[in-house]
Amino acid sequence: MTSASAALPQQPGRTKAFLRLVMIEHSVFALPFAYIAALTAMYEWDGNIHWGRLLLVTVAMVGLRTFAMAANRIIDREIDARNPRTAHRELVTGAMSVRHAWTGALVALVVFLGAAAALNPLCLALAPVAVIPMVVYPYGKRFTNFPQAILGLAQAMGPIGGWLAISGSWSWDAVILGLAVGVWIGGFDLIYACQDVETDREVGVRSVPARFGIPAAIWGARACHTVTTALFVWFALATDAGPFFWLGLVIVAGAFVYEHTIVRPTDLSRLNRAFFSTNGFIGISLFVCALIDLLVRGLTL
Repeated sequence: MTSASAALPQQPGRTKAFLRLVMIEHSVFALPFAYIAALTAMYEWDGNIHWGRLLLVTVAMVGLRTFAMAANRIIDREIDARNPRTAHRELVTGAMSVRHAWTGALVALVVFLGAAAALNPLCLALAPVAVIPMVVYPYGKRFTNFPQAILGLAQAMGPIGGWLAISGSWSWDAVILGLAVGVWIGGFDLIYACQDVETDREVGVRSVPARFGIPAAIWGARACHTVTTALFVWFALATDAGPFFWLGLVIVAGAFVYEHTIVRPTDLSRLNRAFFSTNGFIGISLFVCALIDLLVRGLTL
């Protein structure tokens, strides 16, 4: 190895670069609610945890989310290159080629479809319905000022799919939980989009903050999280949740208050703490409380 080649920065391997591209660790936002739905369905079905099915739910969720993130990054790579915040992403820097990104995305899609097929025929039949909003979302910022609504619809699929994976039949309780998750994630994406307002306006990306301003986006997020809390309460009532789930809702409500205390229209300095730390805490804490509640009520490990 020459001294010149030794001085060159080491590029990450393709697998590592792909995992960074899709931010695999952010599955924490969606998985807890798919688990809540799946475990609640198991409790209502026969009162037992079916670990094989839960594993398939995990595989399906991670596969679909990985495909969605990869497709998003591929479709948005030219926009990302024009935004200083996203110019370091792997498809912009060349750490990952578009061809390899598409390969990873298609592998993830096959994994998702395989897991759906292994769960039950209804999951496989509805799988394309879950895929469509994942692909439409990155284009949404090109034709609507409300792309977060499409993102929310995409994220709502997780809990609904988790319930269908267990029961094999439609459930309006799962729809309530799915709507709660969709409105929640759409709301905090309104906050997240505030940091790109100036760049979005320059490059023509459409969003609520870019069109209506940061104060409107922050107030919109507050409204979304108020609705989210109400939907969680509705889900608790619909499923006859016990005291531990209600404790989880109190924790979630407190986290929402904290999140909107540290992020204001005039102060976005703690936006990342609100986006990553607080919302990750919300998902995990509600899942833990829901799991304890179901176990206390009789769900068998």
